[in-house]
Amino acid sequence: MVTYIIIGITVVISFLCFSRPVLMMKLSFIPYRVFKNREWYRIITHGFVHADMMHLLVNMFTFWSFGTYIERGFIQIGFGQTGFIALYFGGMIAASLYDLVKKRNEPAYSSIGASGAVSAVLFTSIFFDPWGKILLFAVLPVPGILFGILYLVYCQYMGKQNKDHINHNAHFYGALYGFIFPILLEPSLIHVFLAQVKNF
Repeated sequence: MVTYIIIGITVVISFLCFSRPVLMMKLSFIPYRVFKNREWYRIITHGFVHADMMHLLVNMFTFWSFGTYIERGFIQIGFGQTGFIALYFGGMIAASLYDLVKKRNEPAYSSIGASGAVSAVLFTSIFFDPWGKILLFAVLPVPGILFGILYLVYCQYMGKQNKDHINHNAHFYGALYGFIFPILLEPSLIHVFLAQVKNF
């Protein structure tokens, strides 16, 4: 399955970068270098790099948890593995666009991790199963639609605070992309989502 292939490649590259800071810098998302040196590949390669083992573990476990489900679902409804690849990497790109523009004149700014793409997959799962349970803080089960709202509010709040080293903007825009992606492929799915919300 594509999910396992992406996880495998991400784990290998992340491990290589743990001990090779030059390679990590080469693959990181640095908007300044994207524009100045036309290094557009960084919009994708940064998603295969993680800061440490915990960063990698959280992202890949979340991706595995929801990715296998969404990949099977996409195959069943005719979107196929190509659609799933477009979801994951489209989410990675969409998650980068805000900072690509905002940080383009900041040479010191860099970002790594698959969080934007993983958020896209997570929110696609919420779209298809809005009342399905998701563990808040990995402990408290809450309906996916409630989790999604809290997640977006939290990302916006923390993004404005700018007090940690987490790219909350990537999480936010990746999540939005993941939610609207199924509608882009099949607009009639919005009626399926609304029906599920109403039938709580």
